[in-house]
Amino acid sequence: MCILKKRKAVGMRNSRKTELYFVFMNYDPVYERLQAERTKEGAYELDLYLSRKHDELLANTLEYGSYKKTLSLAIVDGFAVEITEEQANVLRSANGVRVVEKNQEVA
Repeated sequence: MCILKKRKAVGMRNSRKTELYFVFMNYDPVYERLQAERTKEGAYELDLYLSRKHDELLANTLEYGSYKKTLSLAIVDGFAVEITEEQANVLRSANGVRVVEKNQEVA
């Protein structure tokens, strides 16, 4: 699993509105192995692993109840989460995070 340093909790007290961000993780050999084993059972195991990993990252980085994870992405090691810009900046510096990008709506 992902090893994270305990950080100061960042909530919504100091910030304004939340927006949807996509968070993509660094290389993870467990993810690579599970993705290679894409049987029906293997796909379930991958989904469960990623969901837990992403939930753990959020719980160890942001204040409980200050964010809303909307989905985990199995095709890439990433997830979508509703957070503030301040929280996005905190996630950008979290161990294991490669990219944090705000969702760009297409008109």
